[in-house]
Amino acid sequence: MPKPNSQPVSCQTCEVRHLSLFKSLCAEGVNELNDIKDCIIYKKNEPVFVEGAYPKGIFCIKAGKIKVFTIGESGKEQIIRIAKEGDVIGFRSLFSEEPYRLSATTLEDCSVCVIKTDDFSKQVENQPELLQAVLRELSKEAGELALFIKTMAQKTVRQRLAIILLVLNEIYKNQQINLSREDLANFVGTATETVIRLLKDFKEEGVIEIHGRAIELLNVPLLVQEAER
Repeated sequence: MPKPNSQPVSCQTCEVRHLSLFKSLCAEGVNELNDIKDCIIYKKNEPVFVEGAYPKGIFCIKAGKIKVFTIGESGKEQIIRIAKEGDVIGFRSLFSEEPYRLSATTLEDCSVCVIKTDDFSKQVENQPELLQAVLRELSKEAGELALFIKTMAQKTVRQRLAIILLVLNEIYKNQQINLSREDLANFVGTATETVIRLLKDFKEEGVIEIHGRAIELLNVPLLVQEAER
């Protein structure tokens, strides 16, 4: 079970707020946001929300990473995105007033600020700049998702792995990518064994180095070249 953060995060001093939906809020709006949010610690592999459940709030990631995914007919996960620090998840279902169409589970211990559904709705109603930010984010993510799906559908598995490694390199801020082979395969949309084999190929070609389960990108230009073939 998630537990309250023993050291609550202040919205006024939060170093990731400028990366989130709430970056355009005025000082009064930030103060109101701070009053209604709860700071929660989620342990690694803990569900944040589950497909089919009704939304209870939105989730702004202060620290850590969360996989957002759906479950296919075979029971296999298909990861749609990896949400990182500053990302806000869960608000799409809130606005559609429908159950979650996706699930979200932590990839590591996470600090998350949670705003209840009614409180967030009131904030959107009272602060036009927040509504505009939400609409921009919805439009942006819809476009990015459509482009991503189209691109991935036209690529080989090797090319898809190259694309995902580049995406993860941005998410992990050019540090080693710490993701299980199963999660990596579920992001690429292939079998775990295939990902392991292709990673071995990339290593032998000098594109990556493997440290346990962590992956270090050694030659980003070659990976970009592979992704764009």
